[in-house]
Amino acid sequence: MRSLWWCLMVVPIFFLLDFANGESPYRFYTWNITYGDIYPLGVKQQGILINGQFPGPPIECVTNDNLIVSVFNNLDEPFLMSWDGIQQRRNSWQDGVYGTNCPIPPGQNFTYILQVKDQIGSFFYFPSLAMHKAAGGYGGIKIDSRPLIPVPFPPPAGEYTMLVGDWFKQNHTDLKAILDGGSDLPFPDGLLINGRGSNSLTFTVDQGRTYRFRISNVGLTTAINFRIQGHKMVLVEVEGTHTLQNTYESIDIHLGQSYSVLVTMDQPGQDYYIVASTRFTSQVLTATSILHYSNSAGSVSGTPPGGPTIEIDWSLNQARSVRQNLTASGPRPNPQGSYHYGLVNTTRTIRLANSAPMINGKKRYAVNSVSFIPADTPLKLADYFKIPGVFNLGSIQDNPTGGGGYLQTSVMAADFRAFVEVVFENPEDIVQSWHIDGHIFFVVGMDGGQWSPASRLNYNLRDGISRCTIQVYPKSWTALYMPLDNVGMWNIRSENWARQYLGQQFYLRVYSPANSWRDEYPIPKNALVCGRASGRRTRPL
Repeated sequence: MRSLWWCLMVVPIFFLLDFANGESPYRFYTWNITYGDIYPLGVKQQGILINGQFPGPPIECVTNDNLIVSVFNNLDEPFLMSWDGIQQRRNSWQDGVYGTNCPIPPGQNFTYILQVKDQIGSFFYFPSLAMHKAAGGYGGIKIDSRPLIPVPFPPPAGEYTMLVGDWFKQNHTDLKAILDGGSDLPFPDGLLINGRGSNSLTFTVDQGRTYRFRISNVGLTTAINFRIQGHKMVLVEVEGTHTLQNTYESIDIHLGQSYSVLVTMDQPGQDYYIVASTRFTSQVLTATSILHYSNSAGSVSGTPPGGPTIEIDWSLNQARSVRQNLTASGPRPNPQGSYHYGLVNTTRTIRLANSAPMINGKKRYAVNSVSFIPADTPLKLADYFKIPGVFNLGSIQDNPTGGGGYLQTSVMAADFRAFVEVVFENPEDIVQSWHIDGHIFFVVGMDGGQWSPASRLNYNLRDGISRCTIQVYPKSWTALYMPLDNVGMWNIRSENWARQYLGQQFYLRVYSPANSWRDEYPIPKNALVCGRASGRRTRPL
């Protein structure tokens, strides 16, 4: 009887607590996608605007918020929006790449239903089809910690989002035609900061106060170096992970990567240069903005401070210094270091080597000799509806083949809850940047030369940074440990957009035989169907 009485008392309490906590908040966005005239480098171009803006409006939210983003495609061609670094927990249906979603047809709309589940940090969104990214359509995403979760630094006096990247004066359709014709893109014409060229933007600050700068490389082809004249930068977060608070004079940010730094305004009251410049290029492009002290007694003077240019070792050593803050909470109230990735046995090693083969007389790019070609049906839909002939599991190998390149819709099979070692191997003379959708990974090692099992002796198994985008230096390798804890069809791609467009990507199918809502959400009722899935019905909600 006492047990029964206890149950009768406790159950209502749990219901009341659940009701009191309620559902996570909803944030609603309506975006109209149009073409419009822009002049980022002083030349009239056709840009992709969101609600008339370039860059697009920011998304500002809090851990676990639900984002309802209604996208109206007013272009004359199909369109997709993707969310760089948003993990889409159990929900690759919302990832916004062609392997998972049908494009939004001209004149139609699609509503993305996202949840930033157990995430914090700095990210961005961008258009993922064709070469739309070269026309704009991108914007920043900021995910704040919930109010009761401690953050390992005092609240800054203000925050600024810096979307930095290379830019071409040619329209995206011309760039696409160059790639379709089998040629390389030309060298970029300049760098942009928040969609503007040099000295077009001013960021006002108060002397003696500390500000947070969230910096993302949204470019197409080049890494950048970021610095602020006369000021030190304290790194505090990388793609959703609090870092050791190292101090830097400048920071390399590779394609697709996002960093957060704190900057204290401890200099005399005047104006200073904010500088971004290209890295690892023979010709150095530079863009500047102005850091304006509110009590400024003078404008900027002299030339913008120079930064590193082609030095690989400098960048490699800096990358190794970016470590995880093991004493800080993440999105939940527990130290990030409580997940001891270094004590988990890996069950599989996947080695991925990039290459640049000629196939059928045209320049292509490949992973383990496979140059990806899109199927006529999104892979996720083909998998869900069991449509044969769209893709084959095992169409890309776990190791470099050493053979010539060939075309294939490459999909790699993987088991839910496996813990894998991924090694990116770069035998080329350029810096690579790789992104993995739907997951974070722990960076355990990077070095020059050829990776071998003996390389594991020097892995960092304690405080390697966890993130979603990583660089691989020329003739070098980078190793990751990754928990496959998110069921779905996930894109692994080069963030060099010309390489991605010409085949340097594939899909990882993380599969659970349980077929349970516990592991993956069902197909959304509003999912678009196309290709061989046309006419199929989605489930009723």
